[in-house]
Amino acid sequence: MTMSTSPSPSPRHAAVPLSANVDYGYLRQLVFEQSHNVLDSSRDYLFETRLATLLRVLGLTRLEELIQLLRLRHDPALERSIAEAMTINETSFFRDGRPFELLRTVLLPPLIDSRRATRSLRIWSAACSTGQEAWSIAMLLSEHFPQLANWNVKIEGTDFSSEVVHRCQAASYHRIEMNRGLPARKIVRFFDHHEDHWTVKPELRRLCHFKTANLCADRLPIAEPPLGEPFDIIFLRNVMLYFSLETRRKLMARIHRTLAPDGVLILGSSEQPADPTLWTAHVAGGTSYYRPR
Repeated sequence: MTMSTSPSPSPRHAAVPLSANVDYGYLRQLVFEQSHNVLDSSRDYLFETRLATLLRVLGLTRLEELIQLLRLRHDPALERSIAEAMTINETSFFRDGRPFELLRTVLLPPLIDSRRATRSLRIWSAACSTGQEAWSIAMLLSEHFPQLANWNVKIEGTDFSSEVVHRCQAASYHRIEMNRGLPARKIVRFFDHHEDHWTVKPELRRLCHFKTANLCADRLPIAEPPLGEPFDIIFLRNVMLYFSLETRRKLMARIHRTLAPDGVLILGSSEQPADPTLWTAHVAGGTSYYRPR
């Protein structure tokens, strides 16, 4: 997912010298205004490494120069680039396999049965990072539910970072990424091999659609009912951990309006809805999921 847990800095990181002349608070506030990502001051050392490439592109050498440039002129593109650079993109195919096994054995069969009249299934991978979660869902559907071949199945993937969304759309992954969570039989069936990269085959690519979107914007990146169709399943894993409680409440209220009455919400293993009055928690297969009340 795009954003994940923020562990305490290791002794090695804690030793990284921070410039006394850098207003890290200014940068943290800028990131919050752009993405609602709350960065702890103990992680200020990350600015030094993650903005290094951006500094070189701008012809700058120090963070102080970047802050001075930001204060002199309003540059929305530059501000967003900084927020994107500070976003954590940690994901893998079939990450934490329990939600996918739960989907296969418990959640999808009754949903498919109840959608036989419309022959339609809509799934949202929110904060999809480089797309492995969405492709994992597509692989699961293709492998275990062949009856969906003639259905209108749509898997929507959204992420704050335009860079990772471009990677989703390219659907091409390096050997190291392929070795994280994918057995050989799935690689052979669902990917084409080109040197050190594997590209998702067309049969899956027709299921998944990706776009850049900010979950914390005034409106969700998809049309909410009644203007838009509700989602049957929403994956929102390991993204709210960086949000404030108020941001989480607003986001979860919007998610609630977007999910079908018998739909399913899957969060990260350490996450819970900000407002439990809107959700009913269920436990199965060693993991949990939520249905709207």
